[in-house]
Amino acid sequence: MGKIPLGISQCLMGERVRYDGSHKRNHYLMDVLAEVVEFHPVCPEVAIGLGIPRKPIRLVIKGGETRVRGIENPDLDVTGALVAHAEIVAQQMPDICGYVFIQNSPSCGVFGVKRYLPNGNPIDREGRGAYARRFMELMPLLPVEEAGRLNDAGLRENFLTRVFAYYDFKTHIAPAPTAKKLIEFYSRYKYQVMAHHVPSYFAIGRYLSNLAARDIQKSSEEFFQLFMDALKHHATRKGNTNAMMHLRGYLKEVLGTQDKQELSQLIDSYKAGHVPLVVPLTLLKHHLIKLDNPYLKSQSFWAPHPEYLGLRNHIIED
Repeated sequence: MGKIPLGISQCLMGERVRYDGSHKRNHYLMDVLAEVVEFHPVCPEVAIGLGIPRKPIRLVIKGGETRVRGIENPDLDVTGALVAHAEIVAQQMPDICGYVFIQNSPSCGVFGVKRYLPNGNPIDREGRGAYARRFMELMPLLPVEEAGRLNDAGLRENFLTRVFAYYDFKTHIAPAPTAKKLIEFYSRYKYQVMAHHVPSYFAIGRYLSNLAARDIQKSSEEFFQLFMDALKHHATRKGNTNAMMHLRGYLKEVLGTQDKQELSQLIDSYKAGHVPLVVPLTLLKHHLIKLDNPYLKSQSFWAPHPEYLGLRNHIIED
């Protein structure tokens, strides 16, 4: 596997492009994730000519519309320029498989950006940066996250699970989809989807059961939307436990009493929140691999991302 192309707010790479000439270098992204991804940095505020350093801007609600205006010069409105730049970048980077934005930014913030009234009084934290909003509208299935939220183990694991799945589909299926490829792709991800969202697990199965009468290109696109929507749901302890219990069923005629008890105890310990997912999963995989079953060996549930990233060495909270 080559490095996965990932969009990123330029300040997160240590570049001094913020309004005050500083940066927001992110240790995890630069020192850990850089091993497996190729970053494509963007600072939309610099790109539209605001300069470094520059007067700060913020989200302002006026006439029921959220605009990006200058703080010291409220007549400055860069909303249109940021939106236009998002459209340019989306055309320039069609192959990216995820995007990490800087938090709390009126251009790049994704979640809970502070909004103000024209008189300067804060009103809420319901805003989204103008550049990020438009970019997400243009690429709605793209995995997106904020750098600050990646400190949460569960959010980090979910984001990267989606990034690797997105890359897998775009690389191996999207260029030349066939019914056989779609079914084989989903077969590899069935237990992963089950861990994330059981209703999607059944819905996708039903969708793929009747591909013959449909246009394959349209079916591929519709499947991909169902698939990515399923992975947006977080794999909780309940979901992971459910998937492991189903996989354990393949071993009921194979394991001895002592091995069954040990495996059940570890799954129960994970379910109770006492041990991380990697503990029961490692033992389950150890037993299932001995069955020499290609379907089981191919499951992405074992490693939806490189194991050395250690994303499952934490308890994922419900």
